[in-house]
Amino acid sequence: MLDATLSRIDNEMEQNLKRLFDFLKIKSISTDPNFKKDCAEAADWLVQDLRSFGVMAQKYETGGHPIVQGCLGPNTGLHVLFYGHYDVQPVDPLELWDRNPFEPVIEELSSGPVIRGRGSSDDKGQLMTFVEACRAWVAQNGVLPFKVTFFFEGEEESGSPSLIPFMKKHKNEISSDIVLICDTGLFESRVPSIVTRLRGILKEEITISGPDKDLHSGMYGGISTNPAKVLANVLSALHDNDNAVAIPNFYDGVPELTENIEDQWRSLNFNHNQFLGEVGLSAPAGELGRSPLEMLWSRPTCEINGIKSGYINEGFKTVLPSQATAKISFRLVGNQDPVKIRKSFRNMVQNLLPADCRVSFEEHEASKASQMDTSAPEFEIAREAISQEWEIEAAFIGCGGSIPIAGYFQQITGVDPMLIGFAKDDDQIHSPNEKYDLESFQKGIRAWVRVINSFAGLQNV
Repeated sequence: MLDATLSRIDNEMEQNLKRLFDFLKIKSISTDPNFKKDCAEAADWLVQDLRSFGVMAQKYETGGHPIVQGCLGPNTGLHVLFYGHYDVQPVDPLELWDRNPFEPVIEELSSGPVIRGRGSSDDKGQLMTFVEACRAWVAQNGVLPFKVTFFFEGEEESGSPSLIPFMKKHKNEISSDIVLICDTGLFESRVPSIVTRLRGILKEEITISGPDKDLHSGMYGGISTNPAKVLANVLSALHDNDNAVAIPNFYDGVPELTENIEDQWRSLNFNHNQFLGEVGLSAPAGELGRSPLEMLWSRPTCEINGIKSGYINEGFKTVLPSQATAKISFRLVGNQDPVKIRKSFRNMVQNLLPADCRVSFEEHEASKASQMDTSAPEFEIAREAISQEWEIEAAFIGCGGSIPIAGYFQQITGVDPMLIGFAKDDDQIHSPNEKYDLESFQKGIRAWVRVINSFAGLQNV
């Protein structure tokens, strides 16, 4: 059963690629209202493609771009939901593309053939790996071994404003035993992986005000308060001498790594010198006593993202600024509470202010971290399945960034999603000349077939 389905995938790659190319030609840019019809066309294309191998699929209108949902397989036993997004990033600047971004081609590189075109990696190519795996399974075996719900949105690249209302309204239909998301990649472009932890985020903007106008530094310097200096003192107080965040109770809810995860990360042999060298740096600058991957994936951060004060144009103007502003973001892990951290941060800033200074705060995004329970049997089963396809032991890894959809599934359905993807670091997903390795597409389809085959034994979940 498995071998025959894998052989079918290899024998039908030409047809698989043709479907993907037809999909990639649709200009489904969600952020630009000029492409609203194109986004609707992409949703219609998905509905027809899913129906072509038996999926009961339909398009749901939303306040923004449509959502596509469809089901296939028995209505009893295991239920698996697969999420992906059909919208793509804008193509600007167009002049930096080597060819039309919506005329996909196979391009031969020294590393092997790649699929070149907008959306090839993020996320149409990845989405279609799972669709093609299901299509091949049905063609070879007649029916999927369990129920699969396909769940595709068209606003991921523009903040997913319609997604949460839809998920809440259709909670019963999208509730499942397992959630799969294919919007991540291979570790260092070679090791298959399952992302099991995503950092949350908290953004704060602070403005410290002093005198009611900018002052002449010769007349007022030394006797009057300087908001830029006060801001510098506040920012320098955010970390201690070991580069740990010094905000009171900041580390509440931060877990330590389990021995199993620590061993897996150590086995990845991450080359932090090369990682930093690629951006002109040489030494890790985070918390003392923490490994580079810990700092990237499992430790919280406090970073200064921007500072503005005084005269910053060409030339020189000797003023004491009346205001100083900074943008500060926090990446959160474990059970850190962004609301409590915001309050503690603001209290700390208030306590650091000298006389004649006041502070205003502008709050921005705040979301908790997502951490998946890898003790659930499906996580290890999936890890073993994708390891077999790549012939490299897959790892449970973290992600330094934030993928909100994972948290939405946890909050709304109570299921920890599995993030399995086949992109590579050089796919240029939001840049000109986006690509997806042909190997990633073909082995991605085969990997999903192995996962489906392995999940078939989980009927009693």
